[in-house]
Amino acid sequence: MLPPKKPTAADQQIFSLGRVLQSLREENDVDILIETTITYLKEQFDYKLIWIALYDRLNHILFGKGGVTPSREISYLRQRVVLSPGDLLEQVVIEQRPLGVADLREEKRAEGWQEFATKFNIQGTIILPIRYKDRCLGIVLLGSERWGYTLNGEAKARLMMVLGELGAALYQSEIELQQKQTKRLDDPLLRLLETLRTSNHLEQRLEAVVQATHDFVAPTRTKIYWFERERRYFWLRVSNQLVNLVKTHNDQQGVPGITVQELSDFYYALSINQIVSIGEGRSSLKSNFTVKLLQRLQARSLLAAPIIREKDLLGFLAVEARDARIWSETEKNFVKGAAGFISLVTPSENMETTIKQIQGDAYLTSQIAKTIASDSNLLETLRICSTKVVERFGATRFLLLHFDADKNKYQILHQSQPHHRKTLISTFERLKDLDWELLQRSTEAVGIENVEEDLRFFNWRPSLLENGIRSFLIANCAQGRSPEALLVITHETSRYWTTQEKELLHAVSQQIGVVVRQWQLHQQTEQQQKILHSFQKCLRILEQAQSNINQPLQEFERAALEQIASVLDCPLAILLTWKPEEQDVKIVPGVIANSGFSIDVESVISVETEVLIYWALSTDGLLILSVDNLPEQTREWLYGSDIGQVLVMALRTTADCTPTGIVLMADYAERQWTEQSLSALETLICQLAWSQRHLYIMQMLHYTTDRLQQLNWYKHRRLEEVQRIVNILLGQLFDLGMPLNELTHTRYQQLLRQIDSTTASITALLKLEQWQLHITQETLSITSLLKRSLERVDNLLKQQKLWVGVHGLGQQIVNNTEKADSTLSQSPEAIKPQNMTIAGDIVKIELVLYELLVNACRRSINGGRIDIWCRRMDDQLLEVSITDNGIIEPQILAELHQDKPKNVLSLSSLNQPPGLHLLICQNLMQQMGGGLHFYQLPDGRIVSRLLLPLAER
Repeated sequence: MLPPKKPTAADQQIFSLGRVLQSLREENDVDILIETTITYLKEQFDYKLIWIALYDRLNHILFGKGGVTPSREISYLRQRVVLSPGDLLEQVVIEQRPLGVADLREEKRAEGWQEFATKFNIQGTIILPIRYKDRCLGIVLLGSERWGYTLNGEAKARLMMVLGELGAALYQSEIELQQKQTKRLDDPLLRLLETLRTSNHLEQRLEAVVQATHDFVAPTRTKIYWFERERRYFWLRVSNQLVNLVKTHNDQQGVPGITVQELSDFYYALSINQIVSIGEGRSSLKSNFTVKLLQRLQARSLLAAPIIREKDLLGFLAVEARDARIWSETEKNFVKGAAGFISLVTPSENMETTIKQIQGDAYLTSQIAKTIASDSNLLETLRICSTKVVERFGATRFLLLHFDADKNKYQILHQSQPHHRKTLISTFERLKDLDWELLQRSTEAVGIENVEEDLRFFNWRPSLLENGIRSFLIANCAQGRSPEALLVITHETSRYWTTQEKELLHAVSQQIGVVVRQWQLHQQTEQQQKILHSFQKCLRILEQAQSNINQPLQEFERAALEQIASVLDCPLAILLTWKPEEQDVKIVPGVIANSGFSIDVESVISVETEVLIYWALSTDGLLILSVDNLPEQTREWLYGSDIGQVLVMALRTTADCTPTGIVLMADYAERQWTEQSLSALETLICQLAWSQRHLYIMQMLHYTTDRLQQLNWYKHRRLEEVQRIVNILLGQLFDLGMPLNELTHTRYQQLLRQIDSTTASITALLKLEQWQLHITQETLSITSLLKRSLERVDNLLKQQKLWVGVHGLGQQIVNNTEKADSTLSQSPEAIKPQNMTIAGDIVKIELVLYELLVNACRRSINGGRIDIWCRRMDDQLLEVSITDNGIIEPQILAELHQDKPKNVLSLSSLNQPPGLHLLICQNLMQQMGGGLHFYQLPDGRIVSRLLLPLAER
């Protein structure tokens, strides 16, 4: 057997590491753990300075627990270091990572150790955290006399293993210490519960709770305060330092108390079942209320748990301490549990009174239901209900409010109050959105104990305080719906509203909601009847205006505006109107109720520059604007001081119709309107637009008819005179006899026949077409028609030196054989007869063709060219297209191309020549079974396309 080898230095290091790790695992005492670690560091590492400190997380402090120094100075090893931002030690604690310093003497971020290092020549230093998981439990500082802080890998691994085991041991020791220090709730609470079960009287039970709480928490004082609802203050009922504090309901003077008004924040925290904790540097209340409460109770620390039964605050259990103290979660839970025991074991102090109250509430709701179901009228029903409710709640006022959407306010639908108090005449503003939603989703009445302190219904506060209302209970009469009907009972002093009272008023409000609903239906019926009456009267006015076109238009518009304004009951209704060809607006005043809605009727307003007119014309339908959004230019003529908002709508019959005015209505800023009223208003304005348009057209057509009748009479009489004179001249020619020269005689006879034919046609015109056109059926070849038409424009062609080319007649029609396109110059005699014959009223067709040629000539430039193309389309129609290089207004082409009827009231290029003449020709050809179209070719040439009926073969 070989002798055992002598262990090497590496083996000895491993053995030492194993021993120290084993010691750290088995030891529980913190001091021994630290001493063991220091001994190992001193033996295994060559450091002159070793310091171990533990970290206090709450106070951010390092407590020195020992170590090694060159001079054995214990003061440095036991020092208390308060960590501050920027220190090396705080950096290690926060980041939980090792940190090295090459020369501790030069490190300004370690002031406490810099002086020590300078004194004992400590240079290279390593600071390592003692941590477990993510928690820093302390640090280890190792310093040497060498410069630099390099630590080899093997030594660093051993060091980290030791510190890791030390951290785990310290963490386990801390957990065990906390468990030993933590108080257990189960045993004291079970003992308290048994004590309460065996006690017979309420006062004994309250004293038992106070004593058990005082023993467990060990404060300076433990008390129970009871809440007086009517007077809204807490009075001291039981204390561990006082006895026989119980007072009767009428004998509570002299008992220490806390008013709600004095400490409202404290009261509201208790009322929502929130425990109030005030300790060292911490408070669940605002600072000003914290100071007042501690001064009132003469304490520095407080723990108060509410005593609540059926959502009603009965009082609170308080533990007070004269010293600043941090309350643990265990202590808070015990106090909260003890307060809960009180709420469970507290019986009703007057059970009989409570039972009678419940029976009375049931009787009250049944009586109200019977009253509503009876045949009583609305006011009598509400009077009976309000009397019973005021008596039950001991209230000073009963208010039934209803939201008026038109005025955006709550109106008092019914109220009841003592005889010596005045009735309320004020209205209530619309609720803020938060209060509106609160009442909409609430399943019980909402109680306001003190109007001056509660932020709910804040915008009602001035009106309530002005009428002496300090507290009230409010309920939505239609649960889950918008709070349009509200039931309110008020009191002149601040008071607490119990859950039973809230539930009772909620039940009553739902019953009264039925009555309000009946009243709403009645109001809606009246409103509909009012709208119907306005409709009937307005339509009657419109009907009378249409039947009497001689009535001045302004009188009709003013009467219609009065009826339109009555639908919304607006104090101002005017009409801004203009004609299509005008730019200035005429103001027609319909309704101006008072001077607060004044306007400048004589003001000059331009259609192009007035912003209000532009907005109205840009909107399809009714536009509602605030007066604040109107420009200064508009306010110069719409200057009424009471005008808060305006409604405008254009007088427009169809989407593409040109408006001829706008209706403007104005009202107060707070006014609102129902959808039904606005819809009726839009309908009446649209009807006004149609009636106004109808009157415009009728008056225009009557005026046009009168003019045309005069013109037709005048021309017809002139034609009769021409015919008479021509007949006389013909007679005279015949009386003169025949000339002797044979050639002259022949020409003479030819002229006489032509004059005779002309007078014969005039005779037919005077006889058949005095007041209407008469379409005849004749036939004529297209060649003859073109020849006669060109003869009529021959002078115009010569004046402008125009060339005319006729194409498509089937043969060459000019004498110059070199022109392959069959061009016809100013010589109409060059035209040869053709075998294409048209049928219809030849005189009118010739006039249409003449009109087209005249317009083509007038459009063309001097020396230009006009082409006439003839093309047989089928057995029924012949196409004659006249093209020229002239210039025509694009608007004329666009309007002649439209299929829909011409807008009589709009500005149009077809209202005067040449567009008017072309439109007449177009309509005339349609009547004769042909057609006439105008368009422009891509190269810019203008085409007049004439379709003529062909004669049957």
